[in-house]
Order: sequence, then C-alpha cells, then structure tokens
Amino acid sequence: MGIREFPGGTPRGKGIAIGMRRSPDVSPRRLSDISPQLRQLKYLVVDEAIKEDLKWSRSVEDLTGGPAGLTSIEERILRITGYYGYQPWAASYKREERPRDGTGPAEAPAGAEAGRANRSGCRCSGPRLRKLSWGLAVVLCVCASWAGSTQLAKLTFRTFDAPFTLTWFATTWNCVFFPLYYAGHVCKAADRQSVKQRYRECCRFFGDNGLTLKVFFTKAAPFGVLWTLTNYLYLHAIKKINTTDVSVLFCCNKAFVFLLSWIVLRDRFMGVRIVAAILAIAGIVMMTYADGFHSHSVIGIALVVGSASMSALYKVLFKLLLGSAKFGEAALFLSILGVFNILFITCIPVILYFTKVEYWSSFNDIPWGNLCGFSALLLTFNIVLNFGIAVTYPTLMSLGIVLSVPVNAVVDHYTSKIVFNGVRVIAIIIIGLGFLLLLLPEEWDVWLVKLLTRLKVRKKEETAEGGGDLGSGPRNKSRRARPSFAR
Repeated sequence: MGIREFPGGTPRGKGIAIGMRRSPDVSPRRLSDISPQLRQLKYLVVDEAIKEDLKWSRSVEDLTGGPAGLTSIEERILRITGYYGYQPWAASYKREERPRDGTGPAEAPAGAEAGRANRSGCRCSGPRLRKLSWGLAVVLCVCASWAGSTQLAKLTFRTFDAPFTLTWFATTWNCVFFPLYYAGHVCKAADRQSVKQRYRECCRFFGDNGLTLKVFFTKAAPFGVLWTLTNYLYLHAIKKINTTDVSVLFCCNKAFVFLLSWIVLRDRFMGVRIVAAILAIAGIVMMTYADGFHSHSVIGIALVVGSASMSALYKVLFKLLLGSAKFGEAALFLSILGVFNILFITCIPVILYFTKVEYWSSFNDIPWGNLCGFSALLLTFNIVLNFGIAVTYPTLMSLGIVLSVPVNAVVDHYTSKIVFNGVRVIAIIIIGLGFLLLLLPEEWDVWLVKLLTRLKVRKKEETAEGGGDLGSGPRNKSRRARPSFAR
C-alpha cells in the first residue's frame, strides 16, 4: 500500500511529492465540503473490489478478530476519501449508485438494498448470464442425447443383436466432424480460408510434417482402437444389464481418469479426488452385490467397467501424446477416427456376419431407423461434449452425463422389470457423489475459505449496521436540529 495525496493539495514534503500521481479531478480541502457525503456514510454499499483490496491488505486475523463494526467503518472511510482510486466527487461518478442528499432515514435503507440488488444483478448479467444460459441448454442436450442413445440401443437389440456392427456404423458418422466444423468456420470467421488451407493448418496439430502415414499409425490408429473398444463394451453391456446400471457405472470413468492422470501424467494429488475414486470403487462393488452376483450381472458390470477404463485411457493418452487441441484440430482428429474405422475396422463386422456371431437373415430386417437414430444421437453427444466449451463451462457439460442416470432410471421403471432395492439406490448415490466430487476445481479449498471469510465479514457488517440504526436514531435528530458553523 502506498500513500496518496488529495488531488490539487499542496505537498507535505519533498520525498512525498516526487513521483506521486496526481488525479486531474479537484478534491475538497475542507471537511464541510464533503458534508453531504459524510452524512451518507451510514447508507453506503461497499464495492466488492474494495473489500478484496482491504482483505488482501490486512491479515485475516485483523478482519475477523477486530471489534464489531470496525471493518465496516474503515471500508466506508476508504470509499469516501477515495483511497483505492474511488473518488465520490469525480465527474465520472454515477449518481444512481448512491442515494441522493435529500433522502430521508426511511428511504435510505431501501436505496441501499436497491444498490445491492443492482450490483448483484450486474454481476450476474451480461456474458456470465449468457454463459450460464448456454450451459443449461448444453446440460439438457448432453443429458437427452446420452440417455436417448442408451435407450435406443437397448430397443435396437431386441430385433438386431449386433453390438459391434452398431458400433462400427455409428463410428463411421465421425467423418462428418470436420465438414461440419468447416461449415461453421465459413459462416462465422471473418477471414475465410479454403478447405485445403484450413486442413493444412489443422494438420499442424500432429507435428511440423502434418499428417503423414507414420503419424496416422502411431498417433491416430491407437485412439481409433480405443474408441471402438469403448463403444463396443458399452453397447455389449446394455445387452446384459439394465440401462440405469450401465449409465451410472460408466460415470466411474471420471475416477479412472484421475487415477491414471495421477500415475502417468503426475497431476496434482488431491485428497477429495482420492475419496471420490474410493466411492466409485465402492459403488461398483455394491452394484454387483445388488443383483446377487449372477453371471449376467457380473459380466455386464465388468463390461461397463472395461468401457469406462478404455475411455479413461483414451483421454489420458490423448493428453500425454497430443496435448490439448483447438476446435478445428479436434474436429479433424475425430474425422480421422471415422476414416480409420472405415478402412481398418470394416472387415470385423463382415467376419462376424459370416461366422454367424452377429447374424441377420436379410438386410430388409435391419432396423435402419433405430441405427440412424442412435448414430445421430451419439454424434450430437460428441459434438456438444467436444465443442460446448466454446459457449459454457466444462463442469456444466459433465453434469449432463450424471443427470442421464435418473432419466434412464425413470424409463427403466416403466419399461423393464428393474428392482430398485436399497443396495442399488445406495450404490447409485455413492457413484453420483463421487462423480460430483471429481468436478470440484483444484483450488476449491481456497475458494471455500474466501467464501466463508466473506460471509463472516458480511454478517458482522449487517450486525453493526443494525445496531447503529437502532442506537443512533435520536442522536441524528438532535444533531440535525443544531445549526452548523463549519466554514
């Protein structure tokens, strides 16, 4: 903290005068010149920025350990004297933020409350409110597409028992990622590039040489295999167990991502995330116990856990080998996975068909509507999950996945013979709680301490203001009755 002079005032010493910034505004030189502002000290609303500066300029013990009302008085004096650059007499000062001089005692608290409401409304309006609105839309879209694709896959297997073929068919739709991205680029970008220029720029994500044959087999093909395994194991598990158990067990991939990142990427150790991982493992065990360790349930749970593990390995290896990708680079990468699926995975459904592992009598019997609907929903889910960060927060997008669990539970309650016993409900709650704990940011403990300190200081301010209003009413009336001789 430094020492500020009032603008326009005479310097008190040579050492202070040298290097001091002078404000272009003219400040009052006598106490009577700011008497209207002094009378309104009681009804001032302290800005959050001043509170933060005051909090960091003093220790927490001074803020919380002082007598009641001391912090509020200091903040008001700093505000009225313009200590932190705030000058009530400046020309840019907005009169709407403060009560007028003629406001009476009965009207001033209402004006103060209105000021607080206006400030809180300003903080929640604009870009932040727009981002939260987009976040709500993204959460609903993620939840609807993920739950819809899961339920539609379950419905498809009643007439078309071919999970790998369904996986292959849905993965081929990844080829449209880059064309959709380029269409958005043409519509939104100010300096439009040709398809070839945009493709070359996005290929720099793989290195200086771009997308070569060696890069394709070393940096794209492994992720294509992991992508296929993740989706196939998930769809195969839907055949064995109900969609509620599948969707809630797949939420454990968040815990597996943390464990792999901690081991492979040397990420920061967080105790709360270890607790979340333990909750996820406990939920898996309880979910297995809920059906009595039958063969179908155990196999189905193992398949979902394997799918979640493949998904976690995909994310960790992507961060390890490729790092973070921009929107165009992510779109190109997903399109390359679709191309890899067409070139190298197409032979597997053909082999499964002729070996009658996944066999259908006629192509006319294939439910093309269900297949295309599932592929469209899965494509929508991946688009929103990969590009939704442009309009909202990543945490809100992750909430859509866990919110699909109650949606699937409601659908299963009316369409299947699922039994929600106590063990299953507790397992769902435990896994959901672990998933929510994993969404906490790394600095959540620091934010919690700041929030508690702010709430404690605000409570002391309200107590001091309430006591001051009750105890100073008659004195204010007697002081107003006396003439003022300050000149």
